[in-house]
Amino acid sequence: MGRRLGNLTSDNTKCMVEVNGRRLIDRLLLQLSGLKLQRVVIVVGYKGQKLKDYIGKRYDNSLNIVYVDNPDYERTNNIYSLALAKELLQQDDTLLIESDLIFSDHLLSMIANNPEPNLALVAKYESWMDGTMVRLDDENNIVNFISKEAFSYADVNTYYKTVNIYKFSREFLQTKYVPFLDAYTKAVGLNEYYENVLRVISLLNGHDLKALPIGSEKWYEIDDKQDLDIAEALFADEKDVIRKYYGRYGGFWRFPQMLDYCYLVNPYFPSRRMKDEMRSNFDTLLTEYPSGMKVNTLLASKCFGVSEPYIVPGNGAAELIKILMEESQGKVGFIRPTFEEYPNRYDKDKQVTFVPQNEDYRYTADDLMAFFTDKDICQLMVINPDNPSGNFIPKLDVLRLAKWCDEHAIRLIVDESFVDFSTDYATNSLLCDETLEAFPHMAVMKSISKSYGVPGLRLGILASADKELIAHVKREVSIWNLNSFAEFFMQIFGKHEKDYKRACHKFVKERDSFEAQLRKVPFLRVMPSQANYFLCEVMPPYTASQIVIHMLKQYNILTRDCSGKPGLMPQKQYMRIAVRNHEDNTRLVEGLNELGVKSY
Repeated sequence: MGRRLGNLTSDNTKCMVEVNGRRLIDRLLLQLSGLKLQRVVIVVGYKGQKLKDYIGKRYDNSLNIVYVDNPDYERTNNIYSLALAKELLQQDDTLLIESDLIFSDHLLSMIANNPEPNLALVAKYESWMDGTMVRLDDENNIVNFISKEAFSYADVNTYYKTVNIYKFSREFLQTKYVPFLDAYTKAVGLNEYYENVLRVISLLNGHDLKALPIGSEKWYEIDDKQDLDIAEALFADEKDVIRKYYGRYGGFWRFPQMLDYCYLVNPYFPSRRMKDEMRSNFDTLLTEYPSGMKVNTLLASKCFGVSEPYIVPGNGAAELIKILMEESQGKVGFIRPTFEEYPNRYDKDKQVTFVPQNEDYRYTADDLMAFFTDKDICQLMVINPDNPSGNFIPKLDVLRLAKWCDEHAIRLIVDESFVDFSTDYATNSLLCDETLEAFPHMAVMKSISKSYGVPGLRLGILASADKELIAHVKREVSIWNLNSFAEFFMQIFGKHEKDYKRACHKFVKERDSFEAQLRKVPFLRVMPSQANYFLCEVMPPYTASQIVIHMLKQYNILTRDCSGKPGLMPQKQYMRIAVRNHEDNTRLVEGLNELGVKSY
């Protein structure tokens, strides 16, 4: 009945739901028409006649469709629906498929062509999965079906999720499954699941049913609207796939085994030791209120080495950016291409934009002073290193720029979210009282998501010796703007700071190695970077969108097409590629090189 899909199933059964404009039942029947089948048996109940009318005779040339009616669908579960078809089940070898699935075309041929007579498609457990789990032995025999009551998160590394596509031999159905089905329904009732019968059989003899792991093949089970949203991204047409992924702005952990090369975080921090400490305090942090602004300001001061009156912690830098830009007045200077969150928060008519006039989008403090000298701006926004160019202004030059801004009554905002990725990172930050006090017209923003590798915590800071500015921002944010996990992260960071410095050092070495690999890709022109990403110009014969789509479809790797970003040359194609760990980076480069071989 699909109640969790709301209005989408108020007048239709689940398999009539559309994914990217195509009904699940049409997708499935078209896939089945590619196999040599004696018949397709569809068990119907809720809105069954409407489904029959919809299917009509459209598939008569390719499939022999037979219907079985379950009039008691409201009081029974799928064990009864299957029991109603038990006579048909025993006549042939059978594929059993649930109708709320969407999956790649290859899965049916995988299971149909496999020589094993009794087989279940399974996928390695992922956090988004729910329902029937199984355990396998070394020969892929299913030795146990894990009930919801027996499910243990401590054992998830040993679990596989059934894809709910099975193959059963006629002999197995006649001699094992159907007899046990009859006995089970008589003993337990009809409001049960057909997998429970398989569980009983596996306990008696663990070698009747084998599993076939599907690896990286795509599939999804659609139970609610969020499932539908994810399925539409997974199975989007090429013309829509980028929009459907980019429009999510995160949450890509919901997509099985995907490598995300869009989001920019430190691949080597937090350390395992720090994660273990946070895990050990999970129950307390989840069930207790966080502290208010006074305590969290104290923690931020200790964590980042800035006096309390000079610093304010935020629910991510985004919260602080919004307040900061809304507080601004007059003309504001921006550099493009850049992180668009800042200009997006400000009146377009009051923006003065500097665009570097070179193919690598490099610029210096002197370039900025020369350009903005006669522009009558009251604030200058600098991201250092910049996003997406990776351009970096050395600290001494930033301080020269700060002095120039001070002399011209210009507030300088420096976002140094990526500065810890720079070479000599330990000395490049502006976060210290002496520097802030020397330039009271300067404010420093830092997103803790990036270099500290904790985007899920939503933590950022703003620092300035302009006490009135900091006090204003504190008044604007909620008194409980941080969650307990972010607060605890700041509380314990000092114990793990050495690990953080090691992680930054390790990152710089990996970035150098990754840059060398990327420069060997024939269709990429890689620009130097001091951040944890590279801006790359895409050369013929490809466009950036073609590469993004290919890497996503063929390798399950999500990359960023930057071609339409303001400030980039419109006649050229660009990608921004994040830096992950060595294993992931090698996988990305291998995929790009394979694409390069095909084009030359």
